[in-house]
Amino acid sequence: MTAAADHTLDVSGLYCPEPVMLLHNCIRDMQVGETVRVVATDPTTQRDIPKFCSFLGHELLSETEEAGNFLFLLRKGG
Repeated sequence: MTAAADHTLDVSGLYCPEPVMLLHNCIRDMQVGETVRVVATDPTTQRDIPKFCSFLGHELLSETEEAGNFLFLLRKGG
């Protein structure tokens, strides 16, 4: 993932529901339009983070997997 992000959230080693709970806290403190890069190791984040974005109106800009890490780039919606 080459795009720079305004924030980074590393939830490696944490399991459902902690990654999404911490993401929710992070996004709450961000300004509309800012981006956050999430690094996770729990495979359920591949399901949970896109649903989180869809449900709460945030934009999932990218979703990739590198060396066992699941990488997401999100933009906070309004």
